Amino acid sequence: MTLNNTDLKRMASQVRRDILRMVYECQSGHPGGSLGCTDYLTALYFKIMKHDPSFNMDGKGEDIFFLSNGHISPVFYSILARSGYFDIAELKTFRKINSRVQGHPTTHEGLPGIRIASGSLGQGMSVAIGAALAKKMNKDHSLVFSLHGDGELQEGQNWEAAMFAPFNKVDNLISAVDVNGQQIDGPTDKVLGLLDLHEKFSAFGWDVMHADGNDMEGIVKALEEAKDRSGKGKPVMILMKTEMGKGVDFMEGSHKWHGVAPNEQQLAEALGQLEETYGDF
Repeated sequence: MTLNNTDLKRMASQVRRDILRMVYECQSGHPGGSLGCTDYLTALYFKIMKHDPSFNMDGKGEDIFFLSNGHISPVFYSILARSGYFDIAELKTFRKINSRVQGHPTTHEGLPGIRIASGSLGQGMSVAIGAALAKKMNKDHSLVFSLHGDGELQEGQNWEAAMFAPFNKVDNLISAVDVNGQQIDGPTDKVLGLLDLHEKFSAFGWDVMHADGNDMEGIVKALEEAKDRSGKGKPVMILMKTEMGKGVDFMEGSHKWHGVAPNEQQLAEALGQLEETYGDF
């Protein structure tokens, strides 16, 4: 299903509702970053990527995506379900015993759309590079996309991967960093400042872009431009400015909603700010 920009916004509203209800029902999970990355993942799955919900693990002949910051699983699960990878009703089982929809994505549960376990931060770029190189070896001209948190970049493995990709001309990779400036313990510049990410990735040899990750037209345009820039000798990095908790006024911009579930009153207030557009699960 490919949506126009108006319907992408409507889908994003529904996905945000899914996120809140999933986290509320089990009183556990990470709503803040999930809400902030909703527009990006909605654009990616419903407009940009060529992908098949029937799901083959090897992803041959289709674009594939890796979620590195796996704690924002609520948005990923909602997107996959709404894209047709599995029944939307399964979202009700989020973080429940024996559920395939666990707090961090895992492969042993056999959930369609999940290609790596991503509970441990800092590993996703390395995996995405490996997948992109495999596509090149197989003469598969589709693309690999990956998403990373800005706090996650405090993990050193990211920078080994960031050095490896341009050196090996992994130009079928489009990565994005969720630059919301927040992590579980507070603002990133208070925990461990990341300095100038544009200058850092550029110095490593990436083609660096900027985007407003909470503007649907803007993120669609950025992803389309990134696809145009691919295949030219460099991996592409989109530094995507977002607001943690986007869409719910009392959650926006605060690290306090990184991993806290709303209570019943807060859920009602939050859902009151988001239109139900494609039907709640």
